[in-house]
Amino acid sequence: MRQVELARFWLPLYASWLLMMIEGPLVSAAINRLPDEVTMLAALGIVFGLAVFIESPIINLMATATALVNDRQSYRQTRWFVLHWMLLLSAVSAVVACTPLFDWIVRDAMQAPADVAQRVRTGMIIMIPWSAAIAWRRFLQGVLIGAGRSRPIAVGTALRLALSAGCAFSLGVWSGLSGIEVGVYALMVGVVAEALFASLAARPVIRGLSEAASSEPLSYRALLSFHLPLASTSMLTLVAQPLVFVVLTRLDRASVSLAAWSLVFQLTLLVRSAGFALPEMVIALDRDATTARALRRFSLMLAAATFAIMLVFLAEPVADFYLQTLQSATPEVAALARIGVLLLIPLPPAVVMICWLRGRLMQRRETKKVNGAILWRIGVFVPVLAGGLLWGWPGLVTATCALDLSVFAELTYLLLATRRSGREPIAPRASPQTSPAA
Repeated sequence: MRQVELARFWLPLYASWLLMMIEGPLVSAAINRLPDEVTMLAALGIVFGLAVFIESPIINLMATATALVNDRQSYRQTRWFVLHWMLLLSAVSAVVACTPLFDWIVRDAMQAPADVAQRVRTGMIIMIPWSAAIAWRRFLQGVLIGAGRSRPIAVGTALRLALSAGCAFSLGVWSGLSGIEVGVYALMVGVVAEALFASLAARPVIRGLSEAASSEPLSYRALLSFHLPLASTSMLTLVAQPLVFVVLTRLDRASVSLAAWSLVFQLTLLVRSAGFALPEMVIALDRDATTARALRRFSLMLAAATFAIMLVFLAEPVADFYLQTLQSATPEVAALARIGVLLLIPLPPAVVMICWLRGRLMQRRETKKVNGAILWRIGVFVPVLAGGLLWGWPGLVTATCALDLSVFAELTYLLLATRRSGREPIAPRASPQTSPAA
């Protein structure tokens, strides 16, 4: 398989990740133009954080569907599995939003101010269907990827972004709603539209699935065995960011460190997103030793590209434009953020290689090893943060070192795990295939 074919398959998936990351800043920009914007933005941040944590068990449904949906039987079984997750997470969202559990989480544990907490409850009630919509569209996007159709995914995300931004600014100008209502309605409109588009885009693929089972029928137990390690992986990954905030608030120059960390983390997230599409790509395309070598080469080239991009952001004109002009950072925050960028240069290429290795293990249905790697990562991340807190290290240095060391610990674990697994991928999928560029 040629590298250009791999690039054509990868590019729409990468574009989808980039577009999703742009959605939040656009909605925030609309809220910034409404009354009481500080309270509204604080409330939206808490609402979005809680919603993403509740949805974390289904974030990897795309990989699950890509790996396991081969025929009509596996599609129906996976669809039931997804519907059960949709009902469960919708119920969890409703319990969090509408019962005394909300006060314990938001008012007691998070210690949110009363005015912010009131707005958070409003947002959480509106966001009750959020996880269900996310689960459905990620399931169908996995079906599309397994059939070699990556382009509709980017189109769907572009539609979501356009509707979210349009809804946010339209409601902000003409509706008279509060900022939190404008924000969450815009997010919900976007994600529901993307789920509906995925339903339409996946219909031809679903109709083309074979009635004859390509291998042993997929059982519900096999689905649980494959997906639950991925679900816990997502939940553990999302725990890391709050831990960083807890530590930074207790070390020197807390406010400056928090501001610099947010800028640096967002930058590396944008660069790291180049690798986020690799697991599903590997699952869909890894067929034999030849394609495995092509995918490894593509991943290495992508890792080198992310390393080069990070070096570019160290150049003074680029750094000044991003930090001071684009982000309006103060000189003190910008100076500290430059140190963070320097320390995190190895992070994006390491994440690209981690995503490639995760895809290899998922393709072989060895998801417990993916979960084991995350446990190993957390096992390094937490002690480094604790050491920085105990010995009073500089806050940003503590956070960046913890992130670097933990990511390389995960990479080492995955390298060893993939060497121990089979060299060849499992039996090829029997779902209808098109060319990678389809």
